[in-house]
Amino acid sequence: MDEQTKTGQELSGKIALVTGGTKGIGKAIAARLAASGATVIVTARNQPDGTVLPYQFIKADLSQTEDIKSLADNVTLQFGQIDILINNMGANTFPGGGFSALNDEDWNQALQINLLSSVRLDRALLPGMLERKNGVIIHVSSTSGQFPIWESTMAYSSAKAALNTYSKALSDEVAPQGVRVITISPGLTNTEAMSNFLGDLAQKAAISVEEMTQNLFKRVGGVPLGRLAKPEETAELVHFLVTPKAAYITGANYFIDGGNFPVVK
Repeated sequence: MDEQTKTGQELSGKIALVTGGTKGIGKAIAARLAASGATVIVTARNQPDGTVLPYQFIKADLSQTEDIKSLADNVTLQFGQIDILINNMGANTFPGGGFSALNDEDWNQALQINLLSSVRLDRALLPGMLERKNGVIIHVSSTSGQFPIWESTMAYSSAKAALNTYSKALSDEVAPQGVRVITISPGLTNTEAMSNFLGDLAQKAAISVEEMTQNLFKRVGGVPLGRLAKPEETAELVHFLVTPKAAYITGANYFIDGGNFPVVK
């Protein structure tokens, strides 16, 4: 065992970019990678809270093509290269109610945020990895990509399903050139976004958030572990996948769902 592994600094000397990294799962991933010795850059639309941060912050709205180009140029200028790219940005902020509640703009935004932001950022930063024949890209998807709920996640689920397919195709293309591409699909996770989502549903149904949480568990077929995931639990998996310990893993989609899926995946 080398010295870096013994001291928990497996990612010392690596440069990582985490999109949507100021809240929830992205924030937990950024903190975990930084704790392992990586130089971490975080991007989001809004400046993060707090003055002492374990990472560099670059403001960008990745639903906008020009912001992605600016971010890539900025990162390359300041840091020279990216070894680890965590495409975590995503959101389910679209109307519920099924197909008739969604207009063209809703569908376009769902694709921009949950699919095309990752495609464009990969396109900007992947060439450097291919040139060095080394790098890891993680696409943060969702169990919704394979378990759509028509009442509330139709557009989001469709975009995440497309992300899953894109990620697998990209992994097959670039693996021979030394770059690993992996998808992770978190299930119901205890984040601010999930709290807001459950709160809105509970208000519309005139029930408590606790009741709505149990209703959602039932709607997705049950969660055998009986609770929401912690963002830090997903961050631990991501950390493992980007270290040399996972050097033979690529093209896979890892589900972190508390045993939710009632079928063999």
